[in-house]
Amino acid sequence: MSAPVRSYGGKTAEQRTQDRRGRLVDATIALLAAHGEAGTTMTAICAHAGLTERYFYESFTHREDALLAALDHVSEQIAAAARGVIVQTPGSPEERVRAVMESFVGLVSHDPALGLVAVVHSSATPNLRARRHELIASFADLIAEEAAVLYGEDAWPADRARVQGLVYVAGFAELVACWLTGEVDLSAEQLSSTASDLFISLSRRP
Repeated sequence: MSAPVRSYGGKTAEQRTQDRRGRLVDATIALLAAHGEAGTTMTAICAHAGLTERYFYESFTHREDALLAALDHVSEQIAAAARGVIVQTPGSPEERVRAVMESFVGLVSHDPALGLVAVVHSSATPNLRARRHELIASFADLIAEEAAVLYGEDAWPADRARVQGLVYVAGFAELVACWLTGEVDLSAEQLSSTASDLFISLSRRP
C-alpha cells in the first residue's frame, strides 16, 4: 500500500512547494523590473516573497536559476495571451493581428514589469542573454506559424518566414523597450498600430 498524501490547509506538500516557487518567481520579476539585475539578489528575492533562504534552495540551485525562471514565466504569459487572442478573434487577418497587438500592449501597459523583464532586463547576464536569444528564435517560429495560418498562400515560404519573423521579433522587442523606458513617445494605441503594420508588412508577400 502507498502512503497517504498528507495535506495542510487543503494543499499537498507538492502544491505548497509549487506555491512557494511561484512566489519566488513573482518576486524576481518585480525586483528585476524595479531595480534591475544588480538589485535582484537572493536575499532581496526571499524578502520580497516573504520566504527564507531554505525555501529558495528548495526551488533553485542559485540566483541565476531564478532569473531564468522569471524570464521564462514572462515569455510564457506573453505567448499564451497571443495564441489565445488569435484563436478567439474572428474577422480578417489584419483585424486578428491588430487584436493580438492591442492585447499585448494592454498586457504590458497594465503590468509593465512583464515587458521590462522580457525586453529590457533579459540581457543583464550571459545566461539571460543566451535564453533571450533562444526565446527570440522561438517567437520567430511562432510568428511564422501564425502568418501561415493567417495568410495561407500569401505568406512567405517557411524558411523565409522564419527570417522575417526574426526581423519582426527582434525589432519589435527593441521598440517596446524604448517605449517602456520613455525613449520613444508613442501612445499605447500608436504602439499597437505600428506593431500591427510591421507584422502585416513582414509576414505577407507583396
